[in-house]
Amino acid sequence: FFEMYSKGESALVCGAFAGGTVLCLWVLSASSQSMLWATTTTPAPTTLTVGTSSRPVVRLGQSVSTARASYVAPRSQLGPEPGASFQDSTFRPSHLEKMTAGACLLVAGVLMFMWRKYQRSMKSPALAPLALNGNLPSGVSVYDPATPKHVSMAAAGGKKKGGKPKGKKKQEQLEKASKTAQRMDSTMRQFMFTIQGLSKEKNGNQILKDINLSFYPGAKIGVVGLNGAGKSTLLRIMAGEDTEFGGEAKPLFGASVGYLAQEPELEGKTVKDAIEPAVAKSREVLQRYEDLTMKMGEEMDADEMQKVMDEFDKCQQTIDSQNLWELDRIVERAMDALRVPPDDAECAVLSGGERRRVALCKLLLENHDLLLLDEPTNHLDAESVAWLEQYLKEFQGTVVAVTHDRYFMENVAGWILELDRGKGIPFEGNYGKWLEARKKRAEQEAKGDKRLQKAIDAELDFLRATPAARGGRSKARLNKYEALLDAQKSVEERDALAKSGSIYIPPGPRLGDVVIEADHLTKAFGDRLLIDDLNFMIPPGAIVGVIGPNGAGKSTLLSMMTGKQDPDSGSMKVGETVKMVSVSQSREELDGNRTVFQEITGEADFMNLGNVEVMSRAYVSWFGFRSNDQQKKVGVLSGGERNRVQLAKLLSSGANVILLDEPTNDLDVETMRSLEDGLLEFGGSVICVSHDRYFLDRVATHILACEGDSNWVFFNGNFTEYEANRKQRLGDQAIKRIKFRPLVQS
Repeated sequence: FFEMYSKGESALVCGAFAGGTVLCLWVLSASSQSMLWATTTTPAPTTLTVGTSSRPVVRLGQSVSTARASYVAPRSQLGPEPGASFQDSTFRPSHLEKMTAGACLLVAGVLMFMWRKYQRSMKSPALAPLALNGNLPSGVSVYDPATPKHVSMAAAGGKKKGGKPKGKKKQEQLEKASKTAQRMDSTMRQFMFTIQGLSKEKNGNQILKDINLSFYPGAKIGVVGLNGAGKSTLLRIMAGEDTEFGGEAKPLFGASVGYLAQEPELEGKTVKDAIEPAVAKSREVLQRYEDLTMKMGEEMDADEMQKVMDEFDKCQQTIDSQNLWELDRIVERAMDALRVPPDDAECAVLSGGERRRVALCKLLLENHDLLLLDEPTNHLDAESVAWLEQYLKEFQGTVVAVTHDRYFMENVAGWILELDRGKGIPFEGNYGKWLEARKKRAEQEAKGDKRLQKAIDAELDFLRATPAARGGRSKARLNKYEALLDAQKSVEERDALAKSGSIYIPPGPRLGDVVIEADHLTKAFGDRLLIDDLNFMIPPGAIVGVIGPNGAGKSTLLSMMTGKQDPDSGSMKVGETVKMVSVSQSREELDGNRTVFQEITGEADFMNLGNVEVMSRAYVSWFGFRSNDQQKKVGVLSGGERNRVQLAKLLSSGANVILLDEPTNDLDVETMRSLEDGLLEFGGSVICVSHDRYFLDRVATHILACEGDSNWVFFNGNFTEYEANRKQRLGDQAIKRIKFRPLVQS
């Protein structure tokens, strides 16, 4: 009993039990005429005394008003008759009323005991989830770390007081620990994964701090947080890849866990060799079915035939339940949907994006109980992302995905887990609902900082807007290009900009009528015709999103714009007024031995951004590097942090045309939001290769899309408008691997 309660709670419950019991016994005795009331003539304080003719007086110590205690019971009444009444006859309650009061106290004690026991069973040490927002969670739960009796002293980071227990006390503690472990084990069986007291340090920094979480089967959880917050670290710990941590992290016993890393390793010489192990067990079942079919044609006795028939029926049930008759078609459909390279392509020569798609395809075909996905939409085109969304919606297992694709979290996630300053903060709902809750939290935590609240408000407005309204916002910048270019900021505006924390991209020289034009452009790579008869003209102030399957020629197109490659026929014309800067995916130009501040600013104290001069440290902070983060070595940064360094380094150059190749890869949501705002206010043109549909919907004024078979389309509108137009022209076609027109027609 005392293990379940604190000292104060124990005293309260015991008092309720004792009071209710005594009152009930008292009333029962009085009703059987074995108890009487009596008072004393002592001035004050007066006490209530109880006695019988056969027992000495027992003093309960309960004070009574002297005004009501003037009556003294005659000695002749001390007998079997009921005791004399008080002078005020209305004061003495009836036997029924006293019985009711005692029963109420007794019932209150019982109810309190049951309620507290239930609460304790839903917390430590039973390890069940807390109620969030008044409801029990259906996906993620948080444990109460206040008194984690189930956590070892080493995990809790403390020492046990009172020395080493001995004898009977030690035996009692061992029995208590055994009961706790049993309760913990029985409760954990309902969770697909349990995290208890998880802490992790890296390079002297506390990345994860005392996180307690569990995940129910079937939950779909999106993990968000700033770059460097520990999102990938959390997934590596859950996958068993990282074992250097404090606390516990373990899956449900017997559950199968699949993990997609940011840079996966492939086993096998070819793509087929890498994927085939995923379906090896299924093929064994099919092969055994064929072997049993052949064996039934052989001569054998009745008992042996019965055994073969039983095994044959079992195999057939397995094949039917898992739809293994369609195994080859399922594999082919998955490879097509994810744009996996051909079966005979060698793994050693695959690009990073191709390797990720092969690894993702293998992972999905393995049919795990728990999927841990680290940026699963990176290097996937829009059609593949849409297919993956639908697959994960229908997936029966649990999904924990680190992703910055906001449409993906909006459409798939039922829970959002935010990692903030080492803590795990769960929220039940998709991305839009989480934004609303995040806004309320920002209002409470940062009362003087209106920037974050304003940014969240803008994003909520965008999510709630109709597709037509979303497209109109980005295209409106075409009509105000001159205003964006000519805007001269006042001294007050410059000071506000320096303190705003938002990305500001300085405008370059005024663009002429010709920015970039393609005229009947054709380009081949080897025997594949990548681009055939492409025509487009980019106007001043346009933001063009370049989309298409991997390997379609998008990066080749950007190389022709910069002059690094020449078209095979036709022309790519760049205007005379164009001052161009290109931000690539490789990040090879970054020096890993320099600090973030040195790499971005060249150690200058101030930076000139057009007609605005800002402090260098303020500029670096716009890209999410604050205080000590600016002194980190570039070589130890995460992928998203290196991407931010490169963006900060090149966007300050004063160019009027910016080429971006997958700029949102590995960026956290807040930096992406700030980059979008900076691009919308930029007084120049942008050509951006991206598969982030949310990003393209918010900023793009035009879409340049590869639609397969070497055909490209230049469309006036954002991504959602382009998709509607494509389906109207081509119909809702099934997703297929990219095909190219042969260079020489046979």
